[in-house]
Parts: sequence; structure tokens; C-alpha cells
Amino acid sequence: METVRESALIRLSPDLMSRAKRQAKAAHMSFNAFVEKTLERAVEPEWPKLAPGYKVSDEILSMACIGKGWCPSKKELEADPRLAHIWGEMSDED
Repeated sequence: METVRESALIRLSPDLMSRAKRQAKAAHMSFNAFVEKTLERAVEPEWPKLAPGYKVSDEILSMACIGKGWCPSKKELEADPRLAHIWGEMSDED
């Protein structure tokens, strides 16, 4: 299934356009993909981060089991890159 995209016309200064194109090229991305990824990062929800070493209660960890029929271990939860923002770490995608 193809992702639907909308077109947007934006005006950028020549300097900003040049810098963005250089960064896109350095990242081996199209200019469009670079702009989309940059905007995604800029408007993503700001999730609270836990301090390193924060002890998450077993009660909270057990909530990951609701409706799944299985419960991931604390080690599995801490290794899940989708939860990196909660644990206060950067994921590989950032």
C-alpha cells in the first residue's frame, strides 16, 4: 500500500536551501526525504524522559502485559527502541 503524500510549497532563503541540500546529500537522502524527516523530528511529541537509573515500579511494568497474553521482561522493555525516549536514551534512528 502506497503512502499518500500532500504537496506543499514553501519559500526558503537560498542559504538555507543550499545547506539543507548539502545535508541531504551527505545523509544519502533525497531533499524531500530530508525535509520530511527533519519536520517529523521537529514536531514529534515531547515525551518525558526518566532520569538514568530511575526505578520503574513492577506495577507500571506489568501494564505492558494488558491484553497481550504475554508479558515482556524488564530487560526486553528496556531494549525496545520504541521506548528509548522514556528511558532517556537516544534511539538508533535519531
